[in-house]
Amino acid sequence: MSVGTVWVHTEVTEGAVASITLEMLAKARAISSDVVAIVGGDGEAVAAELGAHGATSVLATGDLGGALPGPSVAGAMAAAIEGGATPAAILIGTTYGGRDVAGRLSVKLDASVITNVVDIVDDGGLVGTEPIFGGASLVKTKFTTDKPGIFLVRPKSFEASETGGGAAAVSALSVPDLGATGTAVITNTFVEQTEGPKLDEAAVVVSGGRGLGEADSYALVENLASALKAAPGASRAIVDAGWVPYSYQVGQTGKVVKPDVYIAAGISGATQHLVGMKGSKTIIAINKDAEAPIFGVADLGIVGDVHKVLPQLLEALAARG
Repeated sequence: MSVGTVWVHTEVTEGAVASITLEMLAKARAISSDVVAIVGGDGEAVAAELGAHGATSVLATGDLGGALPGPSVAGAMAAAIEGGATPAAILIGTTYGGRDVAGRLSVKLDASVITNVVDIVDDGGLVGTEPIFGGASLVKTKFTTDKPGIFLVRPKSFEASETGGGAAAVSALSVPDLGATGTAVITNTFVEQTEGPKLDEAAVVVSGGRGLGEADSYALVENLASALKAAPGASRAIVDAGWVPYSYQVGQTGKVVKPDVYIAAGISGATQHLVGMKGSKTIIAINKDAEAPIFGVADLGIVGDVHKVLPQLLEALAARG
């Protein structure tokens, strides 16, 4: 099964290709033999990593000189298409930067966007699958025009894998005159300092919810995460309450995680939270309410007070050395 050329919007963080990009490359090469990575910046710097994950070529804008990436990348992609490029599909990650590019590109091309995509198949044309009602149902959407299909892909929908390929060939992608829009520049960047593995890449995640009772009790979650070399996470309820930063939030409006082990401490299991973690390989739930929805998706459930259960877990781990 193969469609025409597939473009993959590439995001780079601290010199490395973002995990969402590598995941999309895996899906792109499953449906096409011609996978082009679109880079807003220096393509040569990431050509080897992109090639190793299936990109057959790279189109790069080169240094943007501090310009806001969204307008430049969307403008360059639209100009290339208007100049004769014919991608069958454009895959863009559901990130802040990706949504910016997708929205601008949609307007420039007068083309539709399928959002929150968790799968893409070729069924007489590319069809995107999107979960609705918190994942309770799936909707399949197909483009009916001859314009490139723009797919906003949910993180962790596909598994990244290397192909063993060499560095992808890099060609220039020209940024057109953007007028006043092109004058927007990045004046400062704030990077939140964290320790341990990243939440959306960790093999083990320990998340806390309202069942902790108070902000100070979140230390139990952090201590267990530290002992397990895991990433700490949180439900929206305690993020909204100001107990932890938004970057800790797991769920429909936070991060989607698929760790080997997910421990939910004091989380009832609202649909919006389950969307972000139910793909985990093993789910362990701790809640004093035996009827909590979280137990419906858990592989192991502990009915008990987190203030008693978590200290016992920490003691057991300490005893094992």
